[in-house]
Amino acid sequence: MAPLDFLTLPPTNPSPLFELYRSNYATEVLVAAVAHFRFFDRINSEPIRPSQISDTCGLSQRAAHVFLTALRALGLVTVSSEGLLTLPESVRQHLLPGQPFYIGDYFSLASQSPGVLSLVESLRNSRPVERTSHGPGAAFIYREGMESAMDVEQSARSLTLALTGRARNVAPYLARLLQFPPGDILLDVGAGSGLYSIALLQANPGLQVIALDRPEVLKVVEEFAGAAGVRDRLQLLPGDMFEAALPTVDAVLLSNVLHDWDIPDCRLLIKRCALALKPNGRLLVHDAFLADALDGPLGTALYSIALFTLTEGRAYSRAEMAEWLTEVGLETSPVESTLVLAGLLTATRRHH
Repeated sequence: MAPLDFLTLPPTNPSPLFELYRSNYATEVLVAAVAHFRFFDRINSEPIRPSQISDTCGLSQRAAHVFLTALRALGLVTVSSEGLLTLPESVRQHLLPGQPFYIGDYFSLASQSPGVLSLVESLRNSRPVERTSHGPGAAFIYREGMESAMDVEQSARSLTLALTGRARNVAPYLARLLQFPPGDILLDVGAGSGLYSIALLQANPGLQVIALDRPEVLKVVEEFAGAAGVRDRLQLLPGDMFEAALPTVDAVLLSNVLHDWDIPDCRLLIKRCALALKPNGRLLVHDAFLADALDGPLGTALYSIALFTLTEGRAYSRAEMAEWLTEVGLETSPVESTLVLAGLLTATRRHH
């Protein structure tokens, strides 16, 4: 049987389907703002800066960030030249109580829907919503001392394979952006299905990969590597990426990993990965990036809401990530687009 090919580009772009899938969060954010947080009324009565949303709405910094970013991306609030949050005229006319053409009560009919209530609970508690249908604990993350679906064979396999659909479409685009000389070793941290590094193995015949993830997840990586004909160049490294000893390598791949974690953990993980690099080694951050102004794009802002409800993280901007990379001595490059709102940010450890 011929090896599976992970380098052929998808014949059509699935990005609009992903955006359609996440569009429910737009409704939930709007209803939460109107019915549960009285967001527009608060902003109208006392103009504030984005940094003050946390206190105004009684939210953590992370919750306030994802909430406000989504509202800005939806065009429901803007930031003035003075740095104050302001309401567009349509919002003033239709979403402020007491206005003759107010429609907030209509939207509030959905205030008790399960999706809205779940989002409000997650925002107020600033933690992932329990996903019991996928097994114990938080669905997509692992932390020592926390029950995780990624440590249970059935749920780990189910979740990893569910995420494979996106990776199958995006991995060929990532592989076209990266070249590795023969003999290079790539460490894939939080490898998931392994499809991103497997595509890189197929595109770079002299490359070796070490895949780091939980033991149950690595079973899926091993199956895909075997089907792709690259198992002999892929080493499995079971462990916790925050605790495991990382080998010294030519490159480290963090594909769709940082968005699962809050800022302190992102900084810690980036520092650990940077220390694992050889001189002139590359830290490859493949993720969905918010605009540096934190006002979109809409698809990524809604994805950030989804991440907030499922993980301890959110979507980040290039500027945020570049700050963390720079502070550990890495030089960053512009983001190169792949697919499904994702892009590649390369950071290099220069040899001095």
